[in-house]
Amino acid sequence: MAAKVLIPTPLRALTGGASSVTVEAGTVGTVLTALETAHPGFHDRLFDDRGDLRRFVNIYVNGEDIRFLEGQDTPVAARDEVSIVPAVAGGR
Repeated sequence: MAAKVLIPTPLRALTGGASSVTVEAGTVGTVLTALETAHPGFHDRLFDDRGDLRRFVNIYVNGEDIRFLEGQDTPVAARDEVSIVPAVAGGR
């Protein structure tokens, strides 16, 4: 059972330029582990030294922010869509 992960432009170098990849589903945590296994370099970009998601990284499952669901334990089923969205700051 696989889920689609949408990759933001700043991280596409890790996927050879692909805007999305398919990895095994399960939970958000297992999806992110599978993403690192298939495309090394994601872990360092997404997680801090304690193993927590970085503050500026937002993860959504089917458009729902995992911070308001079950965090990395949020279930991800086959054909679900996981989005990695870096926070944007600045402006006037």
